[in-house]
Amino acid sequence: MAASSLLALLDDITTMLDDVSVMSQLAAKKTAGVLGDDLALNAQQVTGIAAKRELPVVWAVARGSFLNKLILVPTALIISAFIPWLIVPLLMLGGAFLCYEGFEKVWHTLHAKPDTAAKKAVPEAIQDPQTDLVALEKEKVKGAVRTDFILSAEIIVISLGVVAEAALTQRILVLSVIAVLMTVGVYGLVAFIVKMDDIGLWLMQRQGQGLLPQLNRKIGWSMVWVVPYLMRLLSILGTAAMFLVGGGIIAHGIPALHTLAELALPWSLLVNAAIGIVTGALCFVLVNSVKLFIRKD
Repeated sequence: MAASSLLALLDDITTMLDDVSVMSQLAAKKTAGVLGDDLALNAQQVTGIAAKRELPVVWAVARGSFLNKLILVPTALIISAFIPWLIVPLLMLGGAFLCYEGFEKVWHTLHAKPDTAAKKAVPEAIQDPQTDLVALEKEKVKGAVRTDFILSAEIIVISLGVVAEAALTQRILVLSVIAVLMTVGVYGLVAFIVKMDDIGLWLMQRQGQGLLPQLNRKIGWSMVWVVPYLMRLLSILGTAAMFLVGGGIIAHGIPALHTLAELALPWSLLVNAAIGIVTGALCFVLVNSVKLFIRKD
């Protein structure tokens, strides 16, 4: 009896793990788009740091991301069990914040003067050995972790939708697997991207006249050459991702906008981006109006 009970228990565990594996794969597919946005945003957020401090900053943001998910996974499970109607409003607040951040970046880029101190802050901080980089790094980390929190929330909620009808144990396992895989995947790639120039320089310094050393030097040169363009592209993609993700969240939360996005299905990304830009502009005006009102008082 004991042996048969043990075998039955092992069979149940195996079946459950198989179900968790299938649901985790489905959740990963559904969140792949957000993963791309998360990568672009966070790679952009940690650029502009001194080369020797890039990996420590990435690690600090990754720790913050793990903490975000440590908060979000139990919170999502509790909300889904007791107050499921609250998920959409919270997501929409996060989406509006993303749109606001995106519009603020565009606004400051368009209205900044070429010689402003803000634009020179990072290069001067890196070049001046007397400058304390702690405050600069803290701001970078705080901004990246704040953005990660919103995108992580969307990843967790999308994953929760996949396992909404599953047993509590399976929901916990799937959300935990997704949280760990997404964090390791995103920040592993971010770390590689920000160190591409150093890897390329190391390859360029390989000695020898054989085919392999020559190939290494060519690959290294290509990596060093492409890094500035890749960083610029990631900066643009990161800002665009704020509008796309934020606009998509807002559109899904408002039935009329959701219908509009579905009607314009081939152009749904453009519709989401437009919604994101408009939402960001409205939030930007509102926030600055409140700031102006507070200053007057």
